[in-house]
Amino acid sequence: MQKPHIFIILASLVIIIAALKLASKVFIILFLAIIFASLLSPIVLVLQKLKFPKIVALIFTLVLVFVMLILFFNILSNSASEFMHYLPSYQQKLLNLSQKVDEFFIKYDLNLDVKSILENLNFSSLFSITTQTAFKIGNFLSTLVLVLIGTFFLLAESSNFNSKIEQLFSKNKNAIKAVEYFSTTVKKYFFIKVFTSALTGSLVALMLYFFEINYWVLWGFLAFLLNFIPVIGSIIAAIPAILLSLIEANISTTLWLIVGYLLINNLISNVLEPKIMGDGLGLSPSIIFFSLIFWGYVFGPVGMFLAVILTMSLKIALDSNEETKHIAKFLGN
Repeated sequence: MQKPHIFIILASLVIIIAALKLASKVFIILFLAIIFASLLSPIVLVLQKLKFPKIVALIFTLVLVFVMLILFFNILSNSASEFMHYLPSYQQKLLNLSQKVDEFFIKYDLNLDVKSILENLNFSSLFSITTQTAFKIGNFLSTLVLVLIGTFFLLAESSNFNSKIEQLFSKNKNAIKAVEYFSTTVKKYFFIKVFTSALTGSLVALMLYFFEINYWVLWGFLAFLLNFIPVIGSIIAAIPAILLSLIEANISTTLWLIVGYLLINNLISNVLEPKIMGDGLGLSPSIIFFSLIFWGYVFGPVGMFLAVILTMSLKIALDSNEETKHIAKFLGN
């Protein structure tokens, strides 16, 4: 009797995953709209307390955010375009540097042939893995408009959401508490993750500015963005700035930058985040790894950025129900 039940669950999961993948563009817009709505709702509430009509508060908030994003992404896109324009000259400088490295090791009878390795390596692709990510995000204005429209409607409906939940689960008070717990905890996680990612990006940008590394705004934004991808994100974000320091600065500066990146990422990811979030919001490292693969497969590159948030939301949803709490514990750290 148990086997058909398991097969039905597995078949249902396959159908759901297939549906998510087919409608990935729609779901991405929905998820981003939910995230934006969660982050912007406090601003709207503050404006309403200042006696602004709700519709004015909504429009003002979204227009302000839209203008700020356009200005920021315009600066970002220009910075990325300029960097890609000078990329061939950086490649040549790095090859010259690698020749000096080879000459140094030849003195000790070590033939590493670093220059040959770099010549065979597609240097442009190495940098474009990181820079094109930021560049493309700076040019998704059509998607951004849809996200902000979705955010507008979600914020407009937010005041009626609680009453709708109460009507839907009028006979089940536990369900109402579960939904409230889920909503509150997901919002908390969104705010914490955005705050820690912004702090990471700001500290990286300030560090690079202090060491006079070019395109520090671009690398700072990259650190903010890739901080949403655990483990590998911070490593990928550090590569272009460190290589650029080798080309433009010196070994001493590069070593300081490596130490700086390690300190910033470890202090924020391993000390600050767990302390703010608490043990209840932690995810198992293996779950994080497989969630990157899973959500990346379903939603593409955007799925990797949203992987932890989506998995965290799933964990909170499971934890809010007594029957599924044991699954939530399995996902936890």
